[in-house]
Amino acid sequence: MYKIIEKRQLSADVFYARVEAPDIAKNRKAGQFVLVQLDTEYAERIPLTIADADPQEGWIALVFQAVGATTIKMSRLHEGDELGAVLGPLGNPTHIEKKGHVVCVGGGIGVAPLHPIVQAHKAAGNRVTVIMGARNKDLIIFEKEMRALADELYIMTDDGSAGTKGLVTEPLKTLCSQNPKPDEVVAIGPPIMMKFCSFTAKEFDVPITVSLNTIMIDGTGMCGGCRVNIGGKTKFVCVDGPEFDGHLVDWDNMMLRMRAFKPRETEQAHACRMEAAADAKAVAGNASGQAEKGAKV
Repeated sequence: MYKIIEKRQLSADVFYARVEAPDIAKNRKAGQFVLVQLDTEYAERIPLTIADADPQEGWIALVFQAVGATTIKMSRLHEGDELGAVLGPLGNPTHIEKKGHVVCVGGGIGVAPLHPIVQAHKAAGNRVTVIMGARNKDLIIFEKEMRALADELYIMTDDGSAGTKGLVTEPLKTLCSQNPKPDEVVAIGPPIMMKFCSFTAKEFDVPITVSLNTIMIDGTGMCGGCRVNIGGKTKFVCVDGPEFDGHLVDWDNMMLRMRAFKPRETEQAHACRMEAAADAKAVAGNASGQAEKGAKV
């Protein structure tokens, strides 16, 4: 049912997949995500933010980075292949209303989940300025889509190979210091980027909304892996978010906890230990049998 109808590579390890999911396409809102399972029997479920959707044609777009066991396997699928299950839409949608001027900041793959938020703010009648950042020009994604939507677009790269050399906080600071200043900032990207975007917005007393989707694991609130400290209170990103007030996030705690998961984000780490033990036992048994056979000969 969840057939991949388009698949393309956006950068070295970032992929775009357009998937048939008519019910989700009709009901999703900006900021929400889905749980994806490659097969329905043994595969893990991973949360992926919806990057685009068409309710008339019945598809959703998923953008993912091949960094863990499941996303690496997913990157090897082709057009015509089917996903085992896609559950959603999940998470609280972005609060959208006519505010005036909204600055949307996306870093790296965070530009993809930012895309429907920009769409929604434009549809609400807001003026939208988009700031996109990446290490180099080869890692910039969704530039064409953002140019078609944004009233103003800034591209920042670490090495200056595209747009302007520098960090996304530089044009953000310039915009926040203007009179009138933006009515809201929305930032999605690496936690360190969102942290300093929040610091920049706070300096000028500008509200900022951030999406903490990068820390989500099972997407249901049961594992507790996405536990974060928001204004001194414990929240779970997948059920209480994924978006929060950037001024209230305990960024250092979040980044410390994210580093704890890094050793588990490999194909080898996701191998079934019971199967490995059974295989080792079988190999040992075969070796013993061969030795016994040799001794009798």
